[in-house]
Amino acid sequence: MSIPSPLLGHYALGGILASILLNLLLRTFVKVGGLFASLLIAGLVAAGLALVFAWRNRRAPRPEERRSIVLRYGLGLGVLYLGLLAMMEHEYAHGPVGLLLFGLHYACYPALAWVALGWRGRNDAGQVQ
Repeated sequence: MSIPSPLLGHYALGGILASILLNLLLRTFVKVGGLFASLLIAGLVAAGLALVFAWRNRRAPRPEERRSIVLRYGLGLGVLYLGLLAMMEHEYAHGPVGLLLFGLHYACYPALAWVALGWRGRNDAGQVQ
């Protein structure tokens, strides 16, 4: 009997929705902003992705699953960020430094997801893997 493969797109979609929700909540109601907010939200979502995957599958993601989740998550957020960038550029043209900073805000999400999904935690003997 083979182990069923988890639906990796669902994890990516859940991460995208969690990113949108946390961004709305923290930036609107809590008034947290800037790169700190992006790092905080990206870290929370990445940790959530890793914990939910480990909880549902009772293991860490295999390397190909990790790549697939991060690729789908990054592409989905990338499309949303490009739409946001188009709306921002329509209002006011930003220079290269503004675009670099915008890209840095986006890059936090897939980078932290990659790190969190690659972390193996502790084995049964209590040793860090």
